[in-house]
Amino acid sequence: MSKRDVFGDELDVKGKTDFASLFEQSLGTVGKKLSTGDAFTGEILSISKEESFVATGTPVDAMILTSELLDENKQLKYKVGDRIEVVVVKTKGGEIRVGLKGSRKSNGDLDSLEDAFDMELPIEGKVTELCNGGFRVMVNNKQAFCPVSQMDFRVQDQQSYVGKKFDFILTKFDNGGRNIVVSRRKLLDLQKVENEGQFLDQAKAGDIYPGTVTRIEKFGAFVQLDSGIEGLVHVSEIGWARIQDPSEVVSVGQKVSVKLLRSEEVDGRLKISLSIKQAGGEGDPWMQVVQNFPLKSVHKGTVEKKEVYGLFVNLAPGITGLLPKSKWRDSVDHQMYETRKKGDTLQVQIDEVLFEQKKISLGVPAEYDDQTWKSVTTKTGFANSGLGGLADLLKKK
Repeated sequence: MSKRDVFGDELDVKGKTDFASLFEQSLGTVGKKLSTGDAFTGEILSISKEESFVATGTPVDAMILTSELLDENKQLKYKVGDRIEVVVVKTKGGEIRVGLKGSRKSNGDLDSLEDAFDMELPIEGKVTELCNGGFRVMVNNKQAFCPVSQMDFRVQDQQSYVGKKFDFILTKFDNGGRNIVVSRRKLLDLQKVENEGQFLDQAKAGDIYPGTVTRIEKFGAFVQLDSGIEGLVHVSEIGWARIQDPSEVVSVGQKVSVKLLRSEEVDGRLKISLSIKQAGGEGDPWMQVVQNFPLKSVHKGTVEKKEVYGLFVNLAPGITGLLPKSKWRDSVDHQMYETRKKGDTLQVQIDEVLFEQKKISLGVPAEYDDQTWKSVTTKTGFANSGLGGLADLLKKK
């Protein structure tokens, strides 16, 4: 090792070292101990042909192979004084060995796969083929098995993983490496927890995110954000128009924009509510109802649903009104309304708008049911036709 004092800082041969400062630094490191798998950022203290040393913030410096500090052309890409991110790969006999974080050295090229298993460190593997219940994976020229459930959160197409490289954790290492089981899911779970923590810290209601529909249920669609976080878009938040099933509007794999409604941690799990309809630029169509659908105006609509008490008629995306059966029961064209079914079109009149409740009561247009005779009456109370005519005859007699 390099000539160093117990505080982990090089002695200044010119006598300019501030020992008081070093003593203060040491107070924060007394009793601190690094363990296998710990990651930290350290300053490169010395670089030699085979080995180099990195400050750990403890009285003991860590050794890193100089080969890890070389680029693809075998040239040094770091210098003394640079700070690098490293991972502790071994602690033995008071010595600390580290590897460059994210490098193949720290992720796989250890003394043996058994070291990777003991240290629970990620190791790169290549999926070579499908097999019964999972995948065959090559790790450090050894064949391993990865169950389907341990390859991803949800595996839609198993063949799509074949031929690709991923990082894995060794979950089983028996018989000297003749029985190796690996998991990618464990790494994804750890990354998910980290991402969720960052999301809770940074996200706020109203933010817009790009995402991908991953799963569809009757109650809504699950959307995965680019960060890997997954949230639920309730069926009522998929579109402004009323829908019965999310699959009417979205499909698995579809790219969508979503608005964050709320995010909270419930029983240790992150719960995210999203909206597709509110992420668009068109806004709530109900804000234009008064202008677009004035009272007594007539519009063409589409039957959305038929109930025993009336017809639900869609007038525009997100705008649906109810035409009660009582409105057409006495109509001369009542049979036309009786036979209407979902998807049929018909003319309706705006009778009432309850803006706060987002409800519209519809009626039968006058042109479809001319009942003006009801408003023309005689002094006797009879209309000028039918019984009204009979009253006139009685008067003349």
